[in-house]
Formats: sequence, C-alpha cells, structure tokens
Amino acid sequence: MNKKIKTDAVDSLFDAILCLETREECYSFFEDLCTVNELLSLSQRFEVAAMLKKHKTYLEIAEKTGASTATISRVNRSLNYGNDGYDLVFSRVEKPQDNEEE
Repeated sequence: MNKKIKTDAVDSLFDAILCLETREECYSFFEDLCTVNELLSLSQRFEVAAMLKKHKTYLEIAEKTGASTATISRVNRSLNYGNDGYDLVFSRVEKPQDNEEE
C-alpha cells in the first residue's frame, strides 16, 4: 500500500464507497463525486485491465476503448507490478461481457 495515499480523508472516501449497496447508489454518488471525464477515465482503465487479462493486444485495446498506449502501458504495469487490486476485483466480479464472444 502506498503510504502517501493512506490518509484519514482517503479512509473516509473508501468507507463511503463501501457503504454503497446498489449500482444505482454508485451512479448517484460517483456522479456527484467525479466529473464525467474522471468517471469515464476510471471505467476505461478498468476495461483496459480486463482486456489485458484476456491477453488482448495493445492495438485491440486501443481500438475498442480509445485508450492511449501510455494508459494501456500504465494499467499493464499495475497488473504486473502493482498491489494486485485488479486481480482481487476480477476474482470477485463476473462481468456480463465475460460470457460473450469478442
């Protein structure tokens, strides 16, 4: 864990997120918390990570998500050398598109 982000304010934010119970509640909270672009950037990174886990190429990922190669590379570094946060979430969440052919 990065000690620079471990603050009371970040703890409070995470506590707030953990109290959300539905996708609708998440939409309400995150639309108030984030700009549209911030939320779209976060969701783009998550989509990039999912595609990297499926061994998609940078070109395939860039074409589907619109992410830059710099963003894809950063997400790839997090997957390979980060705190395993993506892996934790992927192990707990089955995304609907996991069942679809791509």
